[in-house]
Amino acid sequence: QVQLVESGGGLVQAGGSLRLSCAASGRTLGSLTMGWFRQAPGKEREFVAAVTRSGMITRYADSVKGRFTISRDNAKNTVYLQMNSLRPEDTAVYYCAGRDSPSIETTGLEYAYWGQGTQVTVSP
Repeated sequence: QVQLVESGGGLVQAGGSLRLSCAASGRTLGSLTMGWFRQAPGKEREFVAAVTRSGMITRYADSVKGRFTISRDNAKNTVYLQMNSLRPEDTAVYYCAGRDSPSIETTGLEYAYWGQGTQVTVSP
């Protein structure tokens, strides 16, 4: 069974940066396609970014393209989300997720493994 644990969330002013980490245990991270999702209060969960097993291919939601970067270090069993130029509308609980299949998917239902989430709050 895969366990995913996010960290790195917090409170930051608009324009600031945060780096989220997602540590995996129970499985080798390199066997999973990984994604980040977020859910703001009163809103549905939405796709943020994803990366293939090798790290060679990434995909981003239009709302974060050019500001967020997803990366992975399979040797450390960790996936990262570097978030720059943060905006108040980025405020949400951020979740990392993993799937066994190699393709990138933007739908949460395609991911079998989820972390507990980390809160990101961006003040104006």
